[in-house]
Amino acid sequence: MIKRLGFFVFFLGGFFFFGQQPQVEIMVLGIAQDAGAPQIQCKKDCCRDRWQKQDLEQVSALGIVDWSNAGIYLIDATPDIGEQLQAAQSYFNAPLKGIFLTHAHIGHYSGLMYLGKEALGAKKVPVYAMERMRNFLSHNGPWSQLVQDQNILLHPLTNEMELSLSPQLQVTPLRVPHRDEYSETVGYRIQGPKKSALYIPDIDKWNQWEKDILAAIKEVDYAFLDATFYDGKELGNRDMSLIPHPFVKESMQLFEVLSPKERNKIYFIHLNHTNPLLKRESKAYKALLSKGYHLAQTGQTFTL
Repeated sequence: MIKRLGFFVFFLGGFFFFGQQPQVEIMVLGIAQDAGAPQIQCKKDCCRDRWQKQDLEQVSALGIVDWSNAGIYLIDATPDIGEQLQAAQSYFNAPLKGIFLTHAHIGHYSGLMYLGKEALGAKKVPVYAMERMRNFLSHNGPWSQLVQDQNILLHPLTNEMELSLSPQLQVTPLRVPHRDEYSETVGYRIQGPKKSALYIPDIDKWNQWEKDILAAIKEVDYAFLDATFYDGKELGNRDMSLIPHPFVKESMQLFEVLSPKERNKIYFIHLNHTNPLLKRESKAYKALLSKGYHLAQTGQTFTL
């Protein structure tokens, strides 16, 4: 199988270069909140048609391919990891080289279970995580079995310390405020040879972050940002203060000071099943596009 990227030709078994350096690409592997869409036992309008049509949105994750070492890295191990890894490998035709975890909420690490003896029986898959996340996995079953059996090898991350995976690819964890019951929470800055991306699927509120999100957007070429809820009216039976996220309407209001060029970098991701943005015919979706933003789409690829 041959994959062509401009003047760069990749053959199984080796690389041939025609005046162009190897590239880094990212793929959107899912855009839904931890429980996907439709969500378990949801019979409301937001899910009814999806159940009937089997129109499933997978949980938010990114795949990164580094052509310089022919490897795929996942950001987050979701419950949909089987389908997502298959999609990434079908497109990139490369092996899994490692997994970066953001935090210990179910949609972001529970896919690790498929690396164990009941499924893949993986051998020493590198899993990159912050200190509390590593401790959580090491000292709580069934995750500790993955560590003991060396299905996974835990590698430390340090806040804002760049990890160089190759000369072409660097990944930097960024601590963000979130509901940290079992672990800290991070987003990631991904640096390729020419462009960079920011990935923050979960944060409580932008104004609670010690960093300026507007400045962070300006420093990258793509920004995949938390869009869990469109506004505070979606969950009539839930106390939204217990599950804080920046509402998309709040984010758009905050980001409106950005130039059209900067707003064009923003791809909203990690949508709850109730989020009207999931319906392309909705007023909310049309308003989002009219203001110069994007909704991330599963299967989209970006060159860094």
